[in-house]
Amino acid sequence: MQRQEYNKKRISPSVVAIIGAILTLTGGFFISYNYIQSKKVVAYDYMANIFYESNKESKDNEEIADQISESTDVEEETPVEEESATYTDEYIGYLIIPKINLQKGFVDKRSSENDVEKNIMIVEGSNYPDVEKGNFIIAGHSGTGWKAFFNELYRLTTGDTAYITYKGKKYTYTITNIYKQQKTGKIAIYRNYDKTTLTLVTCTNNDDTTQTVYIAELQSVEAE
Repeated sequence: MQRQEYNKKRISPSVVAIIGAILTLTGGFFISYNYIQSKKVVAYDYMANIFYESNKESKDNEEIADQISESTDVEEETPVEEESATYTDEYIGYLIIPKINLQKGFVDKRSSENDVEKNIMIVEGSNYPDVEKGNFIIAGHSGTGWKAFFNELYRLTTGDTAYITYKGKKYTYTITNIYKQQKTGKIAIYRNYDKTTLTLVTCTNNDDTTQTVYIAELQSVEAE
């Protein structure tokens, strides 16, 4: 009787094999799942780091762009005066520098007479003297010949005085900076954009490869 009950309770080998297979698959699943999850965490951290660095670099670039924009806004804020529709070829003002006995007229910058081969020349892009914080830029020849109006500029030093007469007013300037630069067809002007300035440009005395730039700042304005 006991023998029969034992046989009934005994589990067949096939069932054991099936249960073992199920346990093996279940264990493998959990091991694989944990492995995959760990890889996902690593991958997530990696991508998050890339995103952070990319986002940080993008913000840094935006800040640099803003800094560049702010640094160039100073020049863009320089006022530009309105010009009348009509003009003449007559002198509209004079440059006077007592130290070198210079008194030379200049014409409207739109005139055909505004040319270094004919006169001292108002450089394109410059402002007239009555523009606050503007820059009145005049170029002229030096050397020999009748058109070498700026031949004596080399004698000037910082602290010397220059005058502009224009529209019934006399503008007094003091030279604050003198520097040379290579002749490249362009003029690099270094000035204080919070000041109203006069800039004179000519070839360097006894040097055919450079030009000299004279920066003068406005000191006073009075009626002629």
